[in-house]
Amino acid sequence: MNDQLRQQLLAMAAEDARVRKELAATGELFRGYAPRMEDVHRRNARDLLAIVQEHGWPGQTLAGEDGMHAAWLVLQHAIGEPDVQRGCLPILRDAAERGEATPAQVAYLEDRIAFFERRPQRYGTQFDWDERGMLSPWPIEDPEGVDARRAAVGLPPLADRIAQARKSAQGSVPPDYARRQAEMLAWSRSVGWVG
Repeated sequence: MNDQLRQQLLAMAAEDARVRKELAATGELFRGYAPRMEDVHRRNARDLLAIVQEHGWPGQTLAGEDGMHAAWLVLQHAIGEPDVQRGCLPILRDAAERGEATPAQVAYLEDRIAFFERRPQRYGTQFDWDERGMLSPWPIEDPEGVDARRAAVGLPPLADRIAQARKSAQGSVPPDYARRQAEMLAWSRSVGWVG
């Protein structure tokens, strides 16, 4: 294991969590993409990409289990860098096939990409506010088969995840659904998720 690399990944994830907590406390986190959060995500994405280019995916053997998870979290949060997420997806898939990442991590990244490309997801991992002010799964391709797909990658039933997400999101409902959707689409276009 490369402990220096592991420590670097853990520090990146810790900074993400620290800034997220600060922004949540002030309410900034829930009003669009906070510039401070975006800065952290972009810097971490750049650093992760350099790591992947030098070492390949920083999986369990190279970075330890916690370092592997930190790398995935950084990638999952690299939402302003579509090319990084899209480019790392096949690398992450390959790592999962070798036991250096988890199938659930691949599922989350696949769904995250689908969400920002504004197309249906496969595993129901991505949520957004609906027109009723409820945090709900983004539309799902073949919703009848979602729990089987989730089970195949080690995720709990979707109903359990919905209950958990709604409980943790209390008090952060965006005030204007239509405006939020328009802002999300404009942002997705501005960074290159959709044309």
